[in-house]
Amino acid sequence: MSETLTSEAMDALDDEDFRRRVRAFIAAELPPEMAARTLLGYHPHKPDVEFWTAKLNERGWAALNWPVEYGGTGWSITKRHIFDEECYLAGCPAVNPQAFHLVGPIIYAIGNDAQKEFFLPRIRSGEHFWAQGFSEPNAGSDLASLQTRAVRDGDDYIVNGQKIWTSEAQYCDWVFCLVRTSTEGKKQAGISFLLVDLKSPGITIRPIIGIEGGHVLNEVFFEDVRVPVANRIGEENKGWTYAKQLLGAERTFSAVVPRCKGLVARIRAIAAGNGSSGAGRLIDDPHFARRLAQLEIELMAHEATLLRVVAEEEAQVNQNSPTPSILKVKGTELLQKLGALAIEALGEHALPHYAESDYLIEPPADAPGDPAAYGVVSDFLYHRSATIYGGANEVQRNIIAAQLLAG
Repeated sequence: MSETLTSEAMDALDDEDFRRRVRAFIAAELPPEMAARTLLGYHPHKPDVEFWTAKLNERGWAALNWPVEYGGTGWSITKRHIFDEECYLAGCPAVNPQAFHLVGPIIYAIGNDAQKEFFLPRIRSGEHFWAQGFSEPNAGSDLASLQTRAVRDGDDYIVNGQKIWTSEAQYCDWVFCLVRTSTEGKKQAGISFLLVDLKSPGITIRPIIGIEGGHVLNEVFFEDVRVPVANRIGEENKGWTYAKQLLGAERTFSAVVPRCKGLVARIRAIAAGNGSSGAGRLIDDPHFARRLAQLEIELMAHEATLLRVVAEEEAQVNQNSPTPSILKVKGTELLQKLGALAIEALGEHALPHYAESDYLIEPPADAPGDPAAYGVVSDFLYHRSATIYGGANEVQRNIIAAQLLAG
């Protein structure tokens, strides 16, 4: 077992000692076969996520970025960054991001005491997995055009409508939704924020199979679904205000710095191997090495921007800055560039296709070529959508321009 220190004691360590202890914790607690599955590059395997979330929760480390009073660590920004990086590079399954990075902070910031007491402990333990019910067939980047209706009926809302691109809804317990509760005034003014139990009668979940062959995305249909008014976050018709706060966090999360670092390491490992054509190591090709180095430099600058943004948010300065949108644009574009370079490094090994499967967690038994290629290809194909989800990058550029030119 790794040495157990309180969160306060961990925060008191210097950064290198902190990193060493995080690595020791991971080495002691993370099963090697689980790390191997994660490092293949496929989508999370729910039992793995549940196991690792429980391990983190035992130490009080699951809700890394939450305030201490709600179960957070109280660690400095640098230490949180180190912890995230070490977990990702070691192959630790990521905690449910919709729960920990999106709805959790909204609940503790805006929710009432009963909501905090019920939901937050269940998020930290991994008992509740959450999906995000924002996008609709005709309301993606223009989210305020959503049409899912919630009509008040006594102590309940009756919800009817459809959400789409709902990640991991097929195995989630709850979904947080934006719904229309009024048609008066501006379209942003009639939206409320509801927490919906996915086991409620009237909910239908249909899979959307991605081009990588995995089932991650879903359509979610609501037909006369009763949702208690007690499950509304904040005031009625104020959901758009809360959603903007959440979307800022989503775009910061979309900076994907640890994932990009992992891809750099994987590209370097692939390129350091001997090519199947007998042409020698790709890493020794000056043209390829130069392109990889350029992307690494871009990633270093991107990481510095992320650290500055998080520090500004913690200090509550530059609150109207467009940097969350900048992070989303740069992070997702870097992710796609690195993915394309990884495919190029694989060469002919990137060509084989594989049968569709529900959450591929390892290559097919009869996979031709290099088995490691399957996770790289799956990751690359899935993240073709990265510049669209979380607010399309074209829309983010408009936000950046509007905020920078407003003065």
